[in-house]
Amino acid sequence: MFGQPKPVVFERYGRRRSSWRLPRWLVLLLVGGALGAAGVLLVQERYLPPRLSATASTQLRSDFDAADAERTRLKGELADTAARLKTALADKDRQTQELAQGRATAERARDDVAAVVSALPPDPRGGVVEVRAARFSAKGSVLSYDIVLTRERDGGKSMSGALQLVVAGETARGTPASISAEPVPLAIGGHAVVRGSVNLPEGFKPGQATVQVLDRVGGKLLGMRVLRVS
Repeated sequence: MFGQPKPVVFERYGRRRSSWRLPRWLVLLLVGGALGAAGVLLVQERYLPPRLSATASTQLRSDFDAADAERTRLKGELADTAARLKTALADKDRQTQELAQGRATAERARDDVAAVVSALPPDPRGGVVEVRAARFSAKGSVLSYDIVLTRERDGGKSMSGALQLVVAGETARGTPASISAEPVPLAIGGHAVVRGSVNLPEGFKPGQATVQVLDRVGGKLLGMRVLRVS
């Protein structure tokens, strides 16, 4: 009762306020974060597709892996196809070049043959078709022949005809005889080389061959020449 008196503090501005409170910026930050989270949840619930379950996520991952594996396989097949296509195009180019070279060679060969044919002696009998040269080779009972024919071309068109070969000689008994071969159809441009063979009787010895060129089998004579068979 008579102890030491305590000092009495008088606040000038009324009741004393607390010395700590949340900063205003922190309050705004927390409120903004809460509003943002609520907005995200709202958008997810109303506008975005529903969230996948664990099973659906696993299935989606499996489907993605399968699709990626298929893509890799198709990519490999595409690479193989492209390689095969490249090889095929290279082969085509090579074949085209070889074909062009073959045509050029054939053209040169035709020119060479034409030059050789033009250098052959003319047919003494003349005619629409001339028998310029012939080669005969008798082996056993077979007579092989190569005959060169020429004509003046009319408008560059080929002419159809037939070649008739008559072989004269002696039989095995020494009797004179002749053999008519089957007519050979032919087409003559500026020149033609006819190759073939005639079957002879056993022991027949050919001496000469008469080459007849007809406009058709059994038709009009266009040229003829008698040649020795050696």
